[in-house]
Amino acid sequence: MRVYRIVLYMCGRYTLHSRDAIRLPGLRSLDISFAPRYNIAPTQNVLAIANFGEGVEGRLLAWGLIPSWSTDGKGFINARAETLEERPSFSESFRLRRCLIPADGFFEWRRAGREKRPFYIHSPTDAPWMFAGVWDTWRNFNKLIVSCAIITTPANELVAELHNRMPAILSPEHYDAWLDSRTDRVELLKMLRPFPSSLMKMYPVSRNVNSVENDAADLITHVEVEVGQTPSLF
Repeated sequence: MRVYRIVLYMCGRYTLHSRDAIRLPGLRSLDISFAPRYNIAPTQNVLAIANFGEGVEGRLLAWGLIPSWSTDGKGFINARAETLEERPSFSESFRLRRCLIPADGFFEWRRAGREKRPFYIHSPTDAPWMFAGVWDTWRNFNKLIVSCAIITTPANELVAELHNRMPAILSPEHYDAWLDSRTDRVELLKMLRPFPSSLMKMYPVSRNVNSVENDAADLITHVEVEVGQTPSLF
């Protein structure tokens, strides 16, 4: 049984429903069947793009990075950009095993008393994003798990109204360099900055997204703000 240490620095849920999100120049192969996903959650298999040894390709990895040296099989869903080089769980993967994790958007929650209202955050033009990620391979007797984590940065002005962290979203001009093992670490760290608020749109969605059992297109439908909630976010 796989056990995860779930550290919700952000990101905790996201979507991948457009094929445009997996069209990357230089992609060698994508040997998986594609099905739209509207509520991707930790511990599930997620699409990651990286050079796994035979050129850049897409593979399904477990979301929750288990370091190769782990003795208990615990995984981490997020890695803070500020401490990538310091944390043993991520430092080697940051140097040697970086990946792109395609997404159309992600969810975050705002607490109101005992309730949490979900919001969906995406591009105003519906352009896909690539989250920066790291991956590793864990072996334990006859088990082999290839897993990944999404790197996070401090939140920008928009996301900060909900949470103090957000996924590290790379600019398209950085995709190749992020996957290139020759890229200088200083240049890599410069890529991991909060994504501009001006390139994001945010709106409230149904609480049905709170359950990982739900995975349908209506989860990203804009819903009306309930009485007593401020609409200042949109």
